[in-house]
Amino acid sequence: QVQLVESGGGLVQPGGSLRLSCVASGTTFLIYVMGWYRQAPGKQRELVAYINNGGSAKYTDSVKGRFTISRDNANHTVYLQMNNLKSEDTAVYYCNAGVSNYGDDHDFWGQGTQVTVSS
Repeated sequence: QVQLVESGGGLVQPGGSLRLSCVASGTTFLIYVMGWYRQAPGKQRELVAYINNGGSAKYTDSVKGRFTISRDNANHTVYLQMNNLKSEDTAVYYCNAGVSNYGDDHDFWGQGTQVTVSS
């Protein structure tokens, strides 16, 4: 129903910035929430941020004040602006979409994009 394609990852030095993009296609009108997760080596996947259809956003404590999630509804795209990056932000970042159709709920995932913060 929904396909998600991420881009924008790469290698940056501590204190640098990156902007991740996630473009949704398919039955995008069924999406009620989108978010970003990340998984570092040897650790569980964790929620970074999410944003619902009303524009309300939530962040995990470790990224508050540094990361900003936003949406471009016309282009079915969600962004994650990452500023003042730290070594502990190194992970594979995954885009996620929550879809609901008359009570039939599903999650969809992107392929992931690598973010490496290193000097």
